[in-house]
Amino acid sequence: MSLFDLTGKTAIVTGGNGGIGLGMAIGLAGAGASVAVLGRNETKSLAAAETIKKQTGVEALVITADICKPADVERAAAEALKRFGGVDILFNNAGVNIRKPPQDLTLDDWNHVMDANLTSAFLMAKAVYPSMKERGGGKIVNIGSMTSVFGSSFASAYSTSKGGIVQLTRSLALAWAADNIQVNAILPGWFDTEMTIQAREQIPGLHERVLARIAAGRWAKPDDMAGTAVWLASKGSDYVTGIAVPVDGGYLATL
Repeated sequence: MSLFDLTGKTAIVTGGNGGIGLGMAIGLAGAGASVAVLGRNETKSLAAAETIKKQTGVEALVITADICKPADVERAAAEALKRFGGVDILFNNAGVNIRKPPQDLTLDDWNHVMDANLTSAFLMAKAVYPSMKERGGGKIVNIGSMTSVFGSSFASAYSTSKGGIVQLTRSLALAWAADNIQVNAILPGWFDTEMTIQAREQIPGLHERVLARIAAGRWAKPDDMAGTAVWLASKGSDYVTGIAVPVDGGYLATL
């Protein structure tokens, strides 16, 4: 069996109905995993499921839930368990951003970003932990950001939440290592997604500044995430835990 074969494995991808999340879901399905796409927008999730089926032949499970709500998280985990019989892989990818100077952020803004980006990852990980432990192990991958490393004057809540993702990753990796659960993070660079299209519209000169620094010379496409996602979900990463992997085209390495 290939180290990267996910046949027989089951995966949940939050925010798997678009952008990076969809790119990862397609990669996981293409490697043989059964995939659940979890998102708030059912119409968008159904369209994503059609794309996954068209590209990989895998019929994805669509779960409609708001992972900022603990009751929805429990229900979503229960739906996946009912369909799959257990959960082997979790990708905590869902997130939001509110771009304002910190002095203009309201407490509601701050709490919304923290709930969607950080607290939801904790709740989802906690919800699938019993199944992973029962099955003898599992893989949890939390999606951070370049702002897990750098600050952001125009997205202070977002960057704080993504810094927290790295610390949550390390803490869960240590807590659950004895259960054979590996927990890692991916730090995406500048991907061409709905979220970054909005950023380029709102932040003058952002596109040019980013492109000038990316060694690869281009913004990433969602499917550029698939290979790293499969690796961290597979037996190929069984001795890798508590790390944060940049997928950034050389952005971090550039002066």
